[in-house]
Amino acid sequence: MQLTTTPGIDGKRITRYCGVVAGEAVLGANIFKDLFAGIRDLVGGRSGTYEKELQRARDIALEELQQRAHDLGANAVVGIDIDYEVLGKENGMLMVSASGTAVIVE
Repeated sequence: MQLTTTPGIDGKRITRYCGVVAGEAVLGANIFKDLFAGIRDLVGGRSGTYEKELQRARDIALEELQQRAHDLGANAVVGIDIDYEVLGKENGMLMVSASGTAVIVE
């Protein structure tokens, strides 16, 4: 299945719009990961732990989006938008949502 942030796919023609699809992932941050990420933030540098969690959440959201598109009979999703939010008490959770339009392309 093709996934793209653009409204179409070069060289392909959209023959049917199947509907809007979305996928979400909400992940809690581990207290020890938070502690070490906080130390890294104090001394400078990137937090590899948070980067991995962001990537994991994005992958889950896109997999859900793809499965929902497949369930509608689509073979592509166009116009994908990915949003990131922090949730929960003291921003202890990360939510990634992905949405787009499921289509059939030829």
